[in-house]
Amino acid sequence: MKLVIFYEKPGCATNAKQKAALREAGCKVIERDILNNGMSEDDLSTFFVNLPVEKWFNKSAPQVKNAELDLKALDEQSALKLLIQNPILIRRPLMIINKRKLCGFNQWFVERLIKSEFHEKISAYCVSVK
Repeated sequence: MKLVIFYEKPGCATNAKQKAALREAGCKVIERDILNNGMSEDDLSTFFVNLPVEKWFNKSAPQVKNAELDLKALDEQSALKLLIQNPILIRRPLMIINKRKLCGFNQWFVERLIKSEFHEKISAYCVSVK
């Protein structure tokens, strides 16, 4: 049984579907609240290795969706500070699978890490953020 640490926004329907698919594939999912995660900037940055800064952000978050933030203008340090202060902006889920840290739900990659395929296409994007 694969262990998945799953940082989510409680109540997010998309995260719920992702967790259900992981469980159906035989994974043990340990849920963590991304809004109250207590991570440091250093801890959070380990989920973003090799990703451009704009991929760290949840496209459905109101500040991003309404273009209130210029993501291309943010450097890594400024982006980390902003994400720690406003965790609703973090692209979800953050996951740890087999000691690999992931930002977002790339179904193809997740299936390879857990060595199992899901029965259906699972959305990677949140439909709404409150």
